[in-house]
Amino acid sequence: MGDDHDDVVRFRQRLGLPGLIDVHTHFMPERVLRKVWAYFDSVGPLTGLEWPIAYRHEEAERLAVLRSFGVLRFTSMLYPHKPGMAAWLNGWAADFAARTPDCLHTATFFPEPDAGRYVREAVETGARVFKAHLQVGAYDPNDPLLDPVWGLLAEAGIPVVAHCGSGPAPGKHTGPGPIGRVLARHPRLPLIVAHMGMPEYAEFLALAEAYPEVRLDTTMAFTDFVEEFSPFPPAELGRLAALGDRVLLGTDFPNIPYPYAHQLHALESLDLGDDWLRAVCHDNAKELFGV
Repeated sequence: MGDDHDDVVRFRQRLGLPGLIDVHTHFMPERVLRKVWAYFDSVGPLTGLEWPIAYRHEEAERLAVLRSFGVLRFTSMLYPHKPGMAAWLNGWAADFAARTPDCLHTATFFPEPDAGRYVREAVETGARVFKAHLQVGAYDPNDPLLDPVWGLLAEAGIPVVAHCGSGPAPGKHTGPGPIGRVLARHPRLPLIVAHMGMPEYAEFLALAEAYPEVRLDTTMAFTDFVEEFSPFPPAELGRLAALGDRVLLGTDFPNIPYPYAHQLHALESLDLGDDWLRAVCHDNAKELFGV
């Protein structure tokens, strides 16, 4: 990955950035991560695509790669697919954050009777960001069991990165409608829409325009890989430029089928200007997380 490293460093240096802040990276228990990789290796039914993992390394090497790129802060996005999993994942993530100071302490949840309790515990022990995956979890974000969760996170001002768009394949509770109803009840919820909300880009841009605490992360959007099956509509670039203070760099590292630098060059190719790139790749997340 030597060329990739040099490309990322050149990108940062050209923009005069001290480093990058990536709000969508995956670190999780090894046996869970291996299952995720096995899913991609099997051309899983949600994707139906060849998906070689570009950074299939042990944890220590993955951390070293991110740091060599100049990634100053990153996340440990993890998510449960069934009840009884989230509290265990949160325990692992708290330990990971304690031994990895440049990782923003990440947590997650699932609609279950004790969700409010363990989310409060995660907040009280320092969680800085949460992950919700409506597609993998296959749950309605409006489930009454999650009412205390959304209320607590809105009140505390803690961001939630939510995979709520219908890409790469729609789920029963994906799309702007279900999460939009959550926002209608909790308009101050700091929601970060993963993957720019693909493929419902325009609809999620509209949610960001309607709710000042809604942001979007760039994860995999605009890359050659995604443009093949879920292209961003060129007519929406003006709206994207106007929301430049609420777009955050996300990559899906290490679970990406191309070099890390490609995400950065894909953003650069939008030709929205260096100020927009600096905000997306560093400044917006620096302000949001106070790093």
